[in-house]
Formats: sequence, C-alpha cells, structure tokens
Amino acid sequence: MRLSILLFDGFTALDVVGGYEVLVNIPGMEVEFVSDQVGLVASDSGRLGMAAYRRFDQLDATDILYVPGGPGVAAALGNAALMDCVRRLHASSAWTVSICNGAEILGAAGLLKGKKVTTNWFAREQLAACGALVGTERYQRDGKLITGAGVSASIDAGLFLAALLGGEQLARTIQLGIEYYPAPPFGNGTPDDQPQAAKDVIRHVEQCAAARLAARVIPF
Repeated sequence: MRLSILLFDGFTALDVVGGYEVLVNIPGMEVEFVSDQVGLVASDSGRLGMAAYRRFDQLDATDILYVPGGPGVAAALGNAALMDCVRRLHASSAWTVSICNGAEILGAAGLLKGKKVTTNWFAREQLAACGALVGTERYQRDGKLITGAGVSASIDAGLFLAALLGGEQLARTIQLGIEYYPAPPFGNGTPDDQPQAAKDVIRHVEQCAAARLAARVIPF
C-alpha cells in the first residue's frame, strides 16, 4: 500500500510522526511525503523540518491519504494545490486519515458533511460548521474516514488503522515495538476535564497562530 502524508508550512511534527512511526512498520507499506515543492517543509516551531520528495500536482491516487494538523492549517486552507490534491486523492483512496485540526482541511474540501469525526478539542466548532458530527473520542471511524484527536492521538489512530489493515496481532506487535503504553505523569484525563484557565491559555496560543508562524526564524 502507498501512504501519502501531506506536509504544509506550520504542521505539527507529532501529528505526522506518531502515525508514521506506526504505519511505516506495516509490511509492504510505501510512504511518501508530499508538499508544494520538493525539499524541507518547516514545522510549527520552525526548528524542525521534514523533507517532501513529491509535489501535490504529481499525485493522482494513493491508498492512504494522511493529513496532519497544526497552526499552519489556517493558511493551508487557502492553498489551492493542497486542497485540489486532497479532493483528488480522497476520491479513490482506500483510507483517508486526518489528525488534530487537520480535519479542518477535509471539512473545507467538502468531505465531512454528515460524517462522524473527532479532532483537537479546540477545533470542534469549526468541524461542526462544516456539517460534521463531532465527537470527543480519541479516534473515530466513519467508513473509510479515520480521524484522530489532538497531536499524540496520531499514534492511537495509526494503531487502529494498522489493526484494520493487518489484524490485531500486527497492531499489538507494532505497539510493543514503539513501546506505546502511556502513563503520563499528570494522569489520563480528557481535554474536557482540564481547568478553564489552562484551556484559555491554549486557545490564546492558537488564536495567535499566524503571528507565531510569521515570527519564526527558520535556520534551514
């Protein structure tokens, strides 16, 4: 199978790498990174880049379309080449995956109306406005569409898809290989359980996303 991971300026690294680290370990999986141009694409911090080696306009089809999120989503929504690529690949993909607020790209492409989805907690309203049925799950499936919640949920969504593709034993083996048995130091709550003051900080950071991206000094 071919896994096509889309990159855009200001993506969140773990949105990409979490799912990649799971899915690349499925036997026979071919992975490609795709963007506007071949070369390094800067993440949201500007300190990490990932290499795209195909352009959006070079892709006609794929088995798995994978769309990450990040503060760069807002600008990506206005990227005609990216949006055309999403619509084109989704039309014949076996699976379409979004992580975090990357689901907003699918929504803007008109792919989520009436679909059960999940996303980062701060992006739920935007998806509902696209006609999606938004839940709070860590990952969600609706037909060939798999959506993951925020950032680290890329691992969960990846393992869920790995089980669909290769069976539970394969997914369990990959989970062991990446030693994913989370026990975070501050408990296993949900975003909705967190103090309002903490939520307000995150919302403020997200609202300033464009300014943060513009202020980056990218050293590569």
